[in-house]
Formats: sequence, structure tokens, C-alpha cells
Amino acid sequence: MVIPTYNEAENLPKLVSALFLLPFDLRVLVVDDNSLDGTGPIADEIAKHDERVRVLHRAGKGGLRSAYLEGFRIALDDGADAVMQMDSDLSHDPAKIPEMIESLQSNDLVIGSRYIPGGSVDKQWPLWRRNLSAFGNIYSRAILRVPQHDVTSGFRLWRRETLLGMPLDHVRSNGYVFQVEMAYLAHCLEYKIGEVPIYFPDRRVGKSKMSFAIQTEAAIRVWQVWWNYRDLRQTGKSGRLSQVKQKANF
Repeated sequence: MVIPTYNEAENLPKLVSALFLLPFDLRVLVVDDNSLDGTGPIADEIAKHDERVRVLHRAGKGGLRSAYLEGFRIALDDGADAVMQMDSDLSHDPAKIPEMIESLQSNDLVIGSRYIPGGSVDKQWPLWRRNLSAFGNIYSRAILRVPQHDVTSGFRLWRRETLLGMPLDHVRSNGYVFQVEMAYLAHCLEYKIGEVPIYFPDRRVGKSKMSFAIQTEAAIRVWQVWWNYRDLRQTGKSGRLSQVKQKANF
């Protein structure tokens, strides 16, 4: 479980406790970007009493891309059979993990989806916010022409072999659109992607990291992702990985 954190002191202990109630052999890697609210020391205290928890302290806010990619590499080096990514604000329900693990038996990547039958977002959100959330997926899917319904979801479970087959050094998008690029790249490389319905509630504690700047960056970067990988669909699968390595340089 790779869990990036920034100012999640109240949420992190609850999340870790919920994860270890699951009947699986789990390891948790907390990637903390020098939180100002004491999240880092709290994570260290948890790790001190539970060897299944490891903490990676980073000097500052390096962004979602580098947090996850560093976390993925550590998990793979540690021999993980599968790697899960999830938010630390309790918006991703650990109770859905068994269903995602089951789905991984027949898929290379499983996405927790808000936009397939059975999935939804916070029932208390006003209509404008629901529409804005859905639009991000409609916008990205229309440009990239992918069949997955929730390419912006950060609740994902990867097979070890899938991540090892991805040219992670060449993924450049940060923030919100990092999720889009990773899903699109997996799609272009013809990995089998499944979706499991999830309910996405609003965070109860702390402040959302989403901002207008992040949304603007995402809208622009989706076009850059499309352009950068534009030739992948025109080649056979055997030639796609080499194309990614040559072209993914923005």
C-alpha cells in the first residue's frame, strides 16, 4: 500500500488501523512530503510499533508523481506481488480492497471507479461539483479515447508485472493528471484494466489538495499526454514499449 501524505495527521492512524483489519498480508509505505501538522512523526510512531509500516520522509512537496513513483520502486524492490495506491484522507474505503484484489486475478490493473454502475460520489455535493468531477473524466476520455470510465481515480491496484512493464522513468505528468497518464499508458500497452465500483465521500477532516491551478494544469497536460503517445496505437504490442521510451520525453 503506497500512501502519499501531506497534512493528514488525523486521518492516517484511522486509515492504517482499517487496513490492518483486512485478512491479507499487507505492507504500508507512507510517503510524507514534510507535512506541517506532524503527520511524519505520527507515521514514525506507527512504524515503531508495527513492522508492517514503513515511512519515506521527503524534504518538501515533490508532487503526486514523484511520491508514487518512489513508492512504487520501493514496493517492487521489497518484492511486493501487487501494489495499491490510495488517498490518505479516508475517501477511499479499505472495505473495497478485497473486491479489487479479487478483480486483479483476471486483470493487470484494477481501478476503483466512481462512474460505473454501483459507483458514486458524495451525496451531499452540490450539482456543480458533481458535474465538475464527472467532466474531468469525460474530457480526458474524449481526448484519449479510452474505454475506462474513471481515469482520474487514485484508488488503484497494480500487478507487480504491470508496473515492471511500465516505463515509469518517462512518466512526466504531476498532480491530478498523473492518474490519467498512468491509466492511458497502461491502456496503450494493452494491459487489461478492470474497474470496481466505489463510493467517493468528501473528506471529513483536513483540507482538500485540489485547486484551480491543479485543474488548469490537468486540462493542458491531457493534450500533452495524447500528443506524446500519439503513435503507440499504430504499432504492434512488441514495438510499443520501445516507442514509449523514445517518445516520452516531455
